Amino acid sequence: MTLLARHHLPPKEGDYNLRNYLEACETFSWAEAEKAFSWKKTGRINMAHECVDKHVEEGYGSKTAIHYINGEDEYKLTFKEVKEKSDHLASVLRAHGVKKGDIVFIFLPKHPDCYIAMMAVIKLGAIAGPLFEAFMEEAIRDRVADCDGKFMITDHVLGKRIPKNDLPSLEKIFITSSPEHCEAGEISLPAELAAIERESDITEWLDMESGLNIHYTSGSTGKPKGVVHAHRAMVQQYLTGKWVLDLKNDDVYWCTAHPGWVTGTVYGIFAPWLNRATLVVNGGRFDARSWYRTLEKTEVTVWYSAPTAFRMLMAEGNDLQKEYDLSLLRHVLSVGEPLNPEVIYWGEETLGKRIHDTWWMTETGAQLIVNLPSEVIKPGSMGRPFPGIQVAILDDDGNILPHGEVGHLAIKASWPAIMREIWKNEEKYHSYFPFPGWYLSGDLAILDEDGYVFFQGRSDDMINSSGERIGPFEVESKLIEHPAVAEAGVIGKPDALRGEIVKAFIVLRKGYKPSDELLEDIRQFVKKKLAAHAAPREAEFIDQLPKTKISGKILRRELKARELEKINKR
Repeated sequence: MTLLARHHLPPKEGDYNLRNYLEACETFSWAEAEKAFSWKKTGRINMAHECVDKHVEEGYGSKTAIHYINGEDEYKLTFKEVKEKSDHLASVLRAHGVKKGDIVFIFLPKHPDCYIAMMAVIKLGAIAGPLFEAFMEEAIRDRVADCDGKFMITDHVLGKRIPKNDLPSLEKIFITSSPEHCEAGEISLPAELAAIERESDITEWLDMESGLNIHYTSGSTGKPKGVVHAHRAMVQQYLTGKWVLDLKNDDVYWCTAHPGWVTGTVYGIFAPWLNRATLVVNGGRFDARSWYRTLEKTEVTVWYSAPTAFRMLMAEGNDLQKEYDLSLLRHVLSVGEPLNPEVIYWGEETLGKRIHDTWWMTETGAQLIVNLPSEVIKPGSMGRPFPGIQVAILDDDGNILPHGEVGHLAIKASWPAIMREIWKNEEKYHSYFPFPGWYLSGDLAILDEDGYVFFQGRSDDMINSSGERIGPFEVESKLIEHPAVAEAGVIGKPDALRGEIVKAFIVLRKGYKPSDELLEDIRQFVKKKLAAHAAPREAEFIDQLPKTKISGKILRRELKARELEKINKR
């Protein structure tokens, strides 16, 4: 196959929910999408009702909502069962004082308990705060302390990581295990569920601006910021689920992200359930054989994952894939980082499916730039703006640049899923809108004459490793807590598998000498205190860090330039 022939991939034949992109853009209206919701007729608004209870009311209670698989452990829950379990849990939480507007953190593994807890919290009008299961005590402390969190739902294993003595605001910790597994002061949910009856009318009715969920995103400076979304996000999440994920009533859908990341919440729970799809939840870690087995055994039809995962599957070779029957798989999508063209060609050649890149951010709340199943894919492109979304490339003064020029990727505000606020940080919220009417993403991009967007890099120091955004400041702050570290600078180093890896440049305190053993000790320190994905995969001892002359700020750009120069010389 010639390179020219491989450049653009035409759409496959199919009965897609959105068949004509340009026509949809011309006639588009968010109000039209609202007609799919029960609140359009009743005036009673709650995301959890639209995700679960509505389907039961409309006669789909016996439809499978969750198909859970983790090794030999496997079972299914219907929408009726999810409704009853989330109603019952909400009844317990209300009895313990959880009310509208409270933030309830959910620190659970990829397990049905996590998904049920999300629905229960939202039913009460509280704000769900899912935490990634790999977070360690520092990451947990930063997030709970930032919003004076009162409530936490966790299990008896993850619960041991919660630094209770450092979180005076945390009033109640609910454990999903029996009382004998609970530490002093913790509340056993199985015991409470046995003691407190399920209320039949538990749902709190809200308005569109009511808080829905909070996700923390790391910045290039400072602590992680709490991005709060409102119930109005459901309009865009539903429609992108219908048109981009192309979900239909009989689809079995697998989003591989944990709900602690925004993808795992928005496109791992909300969008598919708003479209009444069956969710596949794989509770295990990545393993190529296990993933292929999950696709085959659960009969997945629509699959949403990350470029790193696809590259890891590519690295296993194609023979392993041939051992499994993946014939029911009809639509594959990617998110979290730029999708390499070679991954798209791999999907086309081995799965017989194009892999559709999508672009959005925690702050945007839903997909904004997409590759629709009915449209041509230009490998290397993020796609085109979703109908109703206007994109432009701006220069440093906010002027719109012509096609083909690199500039700041900007989106015309506003849209239904855009964040409601940055928790207790109005200044940070407004920083996303430096030019009137435009949201700036922090990405540099090019827009071609057909409206396709091509990512060129970040305009700040954020690190994107395996689709997870990592703020260098947070890692640097943890590094200098190690007794051997005087100063540290952190960058994202290009990596063929993960997109970028975290690399640290370390200045040692007096009395310490560089060694491989010390490097590993420092790395493990960050892993145990912060999170595994934030721990430097590479580290280098240096005598001094490059800094600005006036403020003394670390020049991460210079560190990255040095690293890129080394790579280019190899």
